[in-house]
Amino acid sequence: MLEVTLRHGIIGCNPKQRKTVKALGFKKVNSTKTFPDSPSIRGMLRIVEHLVEVNKK
Repeated sequence: MLEVTLRHGIIGCNPKQRKTVKALGFKKVNSTKTFPDSPSIRGMLRIVEHLVEVNKK
């Protein structure tokens, strides 16, 4: 499992990054969600790696 926290806002990001953050389900900065460790989730996190913090659970 991956514990992901949105650390930075999406203002100034390109549309692909905004859509990825919304697809992950984040609405506010400093919110945390848990995801299964799968290739599709890892690919989404790679797109927004500068906005999130990832911890293995």
